[in-house]
Amino acid sequence: MSGHLHGVAQATRTDPLRMLEEIKRLALEQLGGLPGTLYGPIEDAMKVDSLKGDGKNHQYEEQAALWVLRQHQATHVMAFRQQVAKGFDEFRALRIRSGGEVPMRLVDENQLEFDLAGERLTESLCGRYARPLDMVQGRLAAVSEVMGLAPGPNPIGPQRLVAAFVETFVDAQLPEALRARLFRQYEHELARVLGDLYGRVNTLLSSGGYGVGLGPGLGAKPPREPVRERGYGDSFDPNYGAGFGGPAPGAGGYGAYGGVAPPHGGSAAQHDPQRPSMSPSDIAAMASELADLRSQLHAWREGLMRSDAVPNAHAPQRTMAPRRELRIDEVVSVASLLQPEPPDAFARALAVSGRLGESIRDHLHDGARRLGLNPDQTCFSAEEDDAIDLVALLFDSLFRNHALQDRARRLYARLVLPYVKVALTDNEVFVKREHPARRLLDAITEACEGNDGETPQDRELLDRATEISQRVVAEYNEDVAVFEMAHAELDALLAQQRRRVELQEQRAAKATYGRERLGAARNQADHALRERLAEPPLTQAVADFLAMPWRHHLVQVLLREGGEARRDEALSLGDALIEADRLASEQRGRELADRLISLQPLIVQCLASSGLDDSAAQHGMAGLVRALATPDSARRTRPASPLPAAEDEAIEETRRFLPPGKDVSQHDPVLAERMRGLDPGDWLRLTDLQGEQIAAKVAWVSPLTSRYLLVNRRGLRVFAASPEELAILAGEGRLSIGAERNAFDEAMRQVRRHLDRAVGHR
Repeated sequence: MSGHLHGVAQATRTDPLRMLEEIKRLALEQLGGLPGTLYGPIEDAMKVDSLKGDGKNHQYEEQAALWVLRQHQATHVMAFRQQVAKGFDEFRALRIRSGGEVPMRLVDENQLEFDLAGERLTESLCGRYARPLDMVQGRLAAVSEVMGLAPGPNPIGPQRLVAAFVETFVDAQLPEALRARLFRQYEHELARVLGDLYGRVNTLLSSGGYGVGLGPGLGAKPPREPVRERGYGDSFDPNYGAGFGGPAPGAGGYGAYGGVAPPHGGSAAQHDPQRPSMSPSDIAAMASELADLRSQLHAWREGLMRSDAVPNAHAPQRTMAPRRELRIDEVVSVASLLQPEPPDAFARALAVSGRLGESIRDHLHDGARRLGLNPDQTCFSAEEDDAIDLVALLFDSLFRNHALQDRARRLYARLVLPYVKVALTDNEVFVKREHPARRLLDAITEACEGNDGETPQDRELLDRATEISQRVVAEYNEDVAVFEMAHAELDALLAQQRRRVELQEQRAAKATYGRERLGAARNQADHALRERLAEPPLTQAVADFLAMPWRHHLVQVLLREGGEARRDEALSLGDALIEADRLASEQRGRELADRLISLQPLIVQCLASSGLDDSAAQHGMAGLVRALATPDSARRTRPASPLPAAEDEAIEETRRFLPPGKDVSQHDPVLAERMRGLDPGDWLRLTDLQGEQIAAKVAWVSPLTSRYLLVNRRGLRVFAASPEELAILAGEGRLSIGAERNAFDEAMRQVRRHLDRAVGHR
């Protein structure tokens, strides 16, 4: 491969002065009006703050200062454009560059505050756009060399753009809060346009013949250093990263990361000195697992290409001979360029199964074009295709198989490119459970799954997960320590959530147990009532008393723990009333009177348990006595109507998971026996009649009915089912046992099953 970026020699170069003028035109076109765009959003933010009514006087001071800035808006725009143009003059040495002695002078406090804020902003922008800046700087160095000048400062680099901003506003007397708002809004506006500007400038320089690496970072590879940032001009290093472009685990060079080179940017020991070395057997197992996974991917991809399931524009193009395969570091650099940009394309792709891989390739091709890597002359290697497809399948599986709300789609879309970079540089992420990027994705899924933001705690989780995803996008530059720190922060908040989930599970179990005990008590009371109303004809008053106050009283007694004696007493009351009615029918008045006198305390107590006060209970007792005092009252056998059914969630749950009229007795006994072996803590994956998949945990097994209480990851009740009902779901393929507790593990399991089905393996 030649030293040219594209592998094709550039025959001619555009005149460097014309090239600089074109770059200057682009810069002024995209950046020149930025000062005029700052005031509107700042004013809106100040209005929001004022509505909070915190009573701080500085709000009026800020508003007054902002009003003054607005009056000088045209002046500021012109001054800023002049400062940007000045950067190009300095690059061309039209003005005297810094050198020699600079007279010392006192710096006022306002100047010092602006300089400090400018330094912080410069550092942030340099970190965010490191790779495209390296490309621009190297190509501008080639321009300087053609002009016979020493390399000058980048006229569109963060240092120059921040300096232009500081020089424009440094003389304005601004309150501290307004100055902070101004810098934040300027950073926001720069982030909106810089990625596109750097991409267009790189493309312009490359097409003008300045793609040859003659400057720093684009020339011959310097001696290898222990830790060094790579640019596009570096020669290919076979040990770059540890992803699909590097050696597989077990291929040699085992280190602290178990046979896979550590993440780019340092050794494994630098990232985690406490990480133990992996055993040879573990290394071999990881290598074998990764080889199997890649073999499945290749078979799946070839099947798609043979069946024309993938449009030609999106199909992997590595088999086309005239095209040069992109290096891993080139693809990583393209992904780094695109990483800060809005993830709208990926969010749309996640809404349609199977489209994410196409979207990733389209996006990377577009980014490569911006950096001068013509997609008509380059293609992805097999290893890069593997990384892209695995990340696409992984995210698609996560979104399909977990109860993620629409708000989570953009959050996951934002993480697609960082995880593509991880896959390219560190293939351990797919086979090693302890990988930081893997653990972070588990934590984010735990925070988002089933979370609709109804409670303040749920909203806090969603906000923190969103904030962390944004931080990963802003800070990840091939150092997995970013994922480790992000996971530690989110996991600390999730620890509180897990405790709330445990309490929610306990409440769900207690509520379910209470309903079951109430149902059992009502069934016993109904059975006792039917027995007593079935045989002797009774007067209307006695039958009504048994059917209502007595039955309710019996239910209350049965619900009390350790109430055997009281249960027998309540049952004997019913029998005694039936006996009293018989005495009345036989006109045995004295015995009846004695019996009623002895039963009075129990009858009043029974009426009181139905909510009657003492006076109402005495009145009810009197009515019963009057009815029994009339021996000729009509008597007849009365069927007992059942008590109103308890409000049981199981009815709605059954309708959700089982078809109407499904005969539960037609279950597979073998599957039912297997369901009876489930223990609390076991995870299942259910699919309801609408096709929605739900991860559910066995939270509790009823000692009364042997039903299994299933809850989701937030501890909320999903289904209280019998082993027979679960067996029916399993027989229909809508229940699987052993769903992984960790989302990443479960997603990879689904990916493997998808690949197996696609290539015809069973």
